[in-house]
Amino acid sequence: MLCRIPVLFVVLVLVSCGPVHGGPLTNLHPSMTDQELFWGADQYDFAVVLPAAGMECFWHFAHKGEMFYLSFMVQWVTGVGHDRHLSVTVNAPGGLLVSTADDAKGQINFETKETGFYQMCFSNFHNRFSTMQVFISFGVFYDSNQDSGKSKEEERKKKEEISRDINNTLSIIEDTTHKVEKYVFHMFRHYNFGRMRKSADYFLLLSNSQYITWWSTALSLLIVTSGYLQLLFLKSLFVSQSATEEEKPRC
Repeated sequence: MLCRIPVLFVVLVLVSCGPVHGGPLTNLHPSMTDQELFWGADQYDFAVVLPAAGMECFWHFAHKGEMFYLSFMVQWVTGVGHDRHLSVTVNAPGGLLVSTADDAKGQINFETKETGFYQMCFSNFHNRFSTMQVFISFGVFYDSNQDSGKSKEEERKKKEEISRDINNTLSIIEDTTHKVEKYVFHMFRHYNFGRMRKSADYFLLLSNSQYITWWSTALSLLIVTSGYLQLLFLKSLFVSQSATEEEKPRC
């Protein structure tokens, strides 16, 4: 009896305290801004194989105000009655459709309006009996030139700060470094898209070479077979009998 009293007391205390502190915690980090919630890689590039009438979706995190870019290109298609068109859709974290594309290659660029995971879906519904490989490159970057929320007062303060720090060597080096980094990033984007185009041309050339080789072999076999059949047909038109001593051929 004495052992049951402490256990019963603990249960009563938990039940009485439960309604006060038992609610769900909706804001886990109230002191953190949206820029500190999640930081993943800025860009990804890889190839994915889509089956016939298949669809693949990917998600990428972006903060509000960043520039989101997506580049895609169909490298090769195998199957019967293949079509190189690819259907691409990009949805915002809230579920709204941001952009669409339906082509063998393309680029999608837009400024993000909300923070969250943006969904990218790639559909191969044009091909019911064909498989395709798609090269994908997507990511986010922040372009200070696209910031439309600057007021004239902020621009004036920035000009004063630049004129005041014009002789500061470290500031000049830092600004130049940021500009060079930005230009290198955009050059990498264009290089990546050129690499996708080059790989697509290579796979297309390889596919055409195999196509010509198979058709040349098939046509060669067809010509040889038709010639042999024609020879048999012409030979069947002439009836030849073996001559004996009693039946000798006469002129």
